[in-house]
Amino acid sequence: MIIRKERPHPGAQLRFTDSDGLRLTAFATNTVGGKIQDLELRHRRRARCEDRIRTAKDTGLTNFPLHGFDQNRIWLAIVELALDLMAWTQMLGFTDHDARRWEPKSVRLRVFSVAGRIATHARRTHLRLSQNAPWSTLIVTALTRLAALTAPA
Repeated sequence: MIIRKERPHPGAQLRFTDSDGLRLTAFATNTVGGKIQDLELRHRRRARCEDRIRTAKDTGLTNFPLHGFDQNRIWLAIVELALDLMAWTQMLGFTDHDARRWEPKSVRLRVFSVAGRIATHARRTHLRLSQNAPWSTLIVTALTRLAALTAPA
């Protein structure tokens, strides 16, 4: 078992078991040998993997809604595509570093649910967003940045 003291992240509420403002974290392993630093790094990488699984479940991987195996394979491919599109959009489109770390539920609430109209004028298509929407400037900035990207060769 490896136990370490660490400072809680900013804004974290301390528990009554935290002593001197430091939080105790522990994990158990059955790995024989190796350096403690390598074991801890492996454990932290596993946590990142579990974060990806959690976001996949928020995107639609909680249940397989269809009956056949091949149909559910297609559903899984659609969920993976949605995860990739959301991750690339956040990385390339959003300039705000907080917006890059939003969970899928936050992206759906703040970006995908903003009301808008598609208008055509002079053979051009325009997206008109409500100016009162709290995240409309972020959406416009992201769409402008994504449109400015060059197509891969």
